[in-house]
Amino acid sequence: MTQETFPMIVGGEETLNERTLLTQVESGLMMNGADSVRFIVIHCSATQSDRDYTVEQLLRDHKVRGFRTIGYHFYIRRSGIVTQHRRLLEVGAHVRGLNRCSIGICYEGGLDESGKTADTRTSEQKERLRELLWKLHTLFPHALIVGHRDLPGVKKVCPCFSCDEYRYLFH
Repeated sequence: MTQETFPMIVGGEETLNERTLLTQVESGLMMNGADSVRFIVIHCSATQSDRDYTVEQLLRDHKVRGFRTIGYHFYIRRSGIVTQHRRLLEVGAHVRGLNRCSIGICYEGGLDESGKTADTRTSEQKERLRELLWKLHTLFPHALIVGHRDLPGVKKVCPCFSCDEYRYLFH
């Protein structure tokens, strides 16, 4: 039996008491716990591979869409730099209807120089994505790794490559 005492670390931040924890969960800011994570969803930014799409641009575009911040938990730049934008158990804004049970990862790109969908991931992005998925799989071993396009009702090509190579990698 595990005894839970406060303060405790939830989603990487200290929670001082049960009331604060319940408020975060009930207000929709936090998932119910690690067992809530059923999907790790891979996205592309749907931007051309010959142009930078900075974190600042991503934030601006998400705010224009009405999000309070970037909707993804992680963003992987073409250089391989990974930035985190939501706490792990914080509800994201990246998959309508499944945000309360998923972690979102987005990589910069997805369109070739002429604007057509393509797997534009650099070797650095592929390596960082694999490392990140390994870490997330360790934390959420029952979560399925899927592409955005693999989910019901999604009519986008996102993430512009098949996620099958990752889906079965760790299971």
